[in-house]
Amino acid sequence: MADVCVDSEIVSQFLLNTCRLRPQLTKHAVHALMCCAKNAKRHPDADVETDRIPLITGSAAEFYIEPMLPCVGDIDVMHYHGDVLVIPRGHPPPTRLSAEFSDYVNVHEIIDSHFPGYVYLPLRYLLTYCPEDEKYNYVECDEEVYAVDIQFERNAERYHGPAVLTVFDDPSTLSMDCVVCGRCLSWPSQAADWPTRHRNHDWPDSATIDRVVNNGCDVVRVAHRQCRQHKLMRKCQWRLSFSRAEIVLINSWTTVQQIVYHLLRIFMKKERLTDSADNTGTKILSNYHIKTLMLWACELKSRCWWTESINLVKITVKLLHTLSVWLSDRCCQHYFINNCNLMDSPLSVGMVASELMSIDETYLSSWFVENYIRKCAELCPDVDTNANLQNWITAIVQWRLASSLNDLWIANQYALGLIAKYASKLSFTLRSFIFLQNELEKMDESLTVYLTAAALLHASCKILRNDFSDELIDVTTSIFRHFVDIPRYYDQHSSAYSLSKATQLMKVVVNKSCSTVQLIEIELSKAYLHRALRCKDSDSDSIYCLAYVYLAVLYYTTGQYQTAIDHCTLVMRSQDHSQCSSYVVQGELLPKIDDDIDTVLGLAVFYQYVLSAALNQRQQQYIMFFTTELFGYYLHIKFHAQMSSPDDFQRYVKYNSEMRYLSSPCDVSVFKLLNCTLDQTVCR
Repeated sequence: MADVCVDSEIVSQFLLNTCRLRPQLTKHAVHALMCCAKNAKRHPDADVETDRIPLITGSAAEFYIEPMLPCVGDIDVMHYHGDVLVIPRGHPPPTRLSAEFSDYVNVHEIIDSHFPGYVYLPLRYLLTYCPEDEKYNYVECDEEVYAVDIQFERNAERYHGPAVLTVFDDPSTLSMDCVVCGRCLSWPSQAADWPTRHRNHDWPDSATIDRVVNNGCDVVRVAHRQCRQHKLMRKCQWRLSFSRAEIVLINSWTTVQQIVYHLLRIFMKKERLTDSADNTGTKILSNYHIKTLMLWACELKSRCWWTESINLVKITVKLLHTLSVWLSDRCCQHYFINNCNLMDSPLSVGMVASELMSIDETYLSSWFVENYIRKCAELCPDVDTNANLQNWITAIVQWRLASSLNDLWIANQYALGLIAKYASKLSFTLRSFIFLQNELEKMDESLTVYLTAAALLHASCKILRNDFSDELIDVTTSIFRHFVDIPRYYDQHSSAYSLSKATQLMKVVVNKSCSTVQLIEIELSKAYLHRALRCKDSDSDSIYCLAYVYLAVLYYTTGQYQTAIDHCTLVMRSQDHSQCSSYVVQGELLPKIDDDIDTVLGLAVFYQYVLSAALNQRQQQYIMFFTTELFGYYLHIKFHAQMSSPDDFQRYVKYNSEMRYLSSPCDVSVFKLLNCTLDQTVCR
């Protein structure tokens, strides 16, 4: 270890050889995912119409490397509420929002405070979703009300900065920092110069810049250190957060840049250089200063500066010296906001600055050997740290390469345990289940199979307790991948939406051979039809007959013949069919009922083909449908040929005599079948 250059190169090679690319499936990633899913199933202040929309941030989302010593110290989760939106000052309120937002949204405007990067959020607009044109209408708010975080005010002692810390009982599990934020879909005016400023070395590139800007930003509930004793500003001040942008940018770094970022963080933490804070709790140096240092270095340094010798120790020393200059000058310019200085604490920083400037390659190489490589050696069996440095480093590297499959197996078992625990102790919501399903599929597709099994077992237990709620219907449907997106809250509780989900499932059922999954999907179709009938809205009357006709078909398919007859009777006895004319029975959704209907549908297809050929047109209006009430009458006769009373027969005759208009060739054929059946009945 006498030669400085050799020592730094040995350390650099060790780090390059042991910092592998992080697999999608790791214990930290799974734990972060479960923390997000747990957040996704909650509603703010018991408001069931408003969702929490979570995002994994911080180290767990930023690093794509996996060093031997962890680079993830805790799990950072941000979430925003679907009934709150933030817009830059002067921007018009949006008229369209994604389905994750509620039907009623409070829109707050970003107003600068006298501290750059810190803002106030007065309420400007109230949005109301209008389903007819699928847009939001808005009204302006006369009274100026500022956004405050009620939870923060109730539990201020649990917060550090904008985050609430949660420590879990399991000592091997990382703690979680949860931050409530306000979502801003637009890039803020406070950082307007960032996308267009001149960059000599083309980092970030234009595609990355576009992605960052399109992600917008967030605001988090924390006041500037000089305002934390002020009664009003402490409550109302928020800080702009660029966590989404930072995740995109840091994931675009090279492996060398990610390792250097890891080395800077671990050195500053081990040397306790991020512990000093003023009386408001503001730290002289924090991980955010290190992140800012790296972001500026990646933009200002050429590519060859990082790759010329790939001496990680030398690069780290140079960046520590830059940080020392920043401390001496008391100037750390925010990476996104031009006029924002992140080093404005009045505390003396001279000692820390001098300590950083005194670091050289010799010192840092030795430091990493004693504080990093030796710690790695303790993780490896049978490594003799008294041997030659190169020998025990070689042994560590070999063990690291050999242990990758075992680490993956451990992460897989950990994931299975957490999924089982989640399913048994917590009820799935549609949002939390789809979130888990999508994210687990990215990690390891086999985990989604286990999630499906756990979720079905959970659903079975609930159904046995007669607890087949609307939420559980949606979750069970999503298990079979018939939900891929979260529907808007308004849609979830409308009769037309429930009818559309039922028909979507029926279309799947009719194209499947008989199986257990098909039977489950039939039962889910029934559940959605019953849900549609329970809804009371503007479409309720118009879907009434169609829902009962489809239920009759499904009950007949599963051998519940009397129930099928009862549903047909409800259609037959309906007093007013005029409102049902906008809904028809779609022939392609019908499972096999009898040979006559199969023949009718086949003739309709043939008729459509002949019509298209005769008119020399490729497409014609689809004609495989039946008028709802006519088909309901046919089913009743089919299911119940021996009519139960003379009154039923009179209704058939009356309907037969009043029928003036037939909507499709299918109607013509069924009407003929109906007449033949009635004639046979009269003859008897």
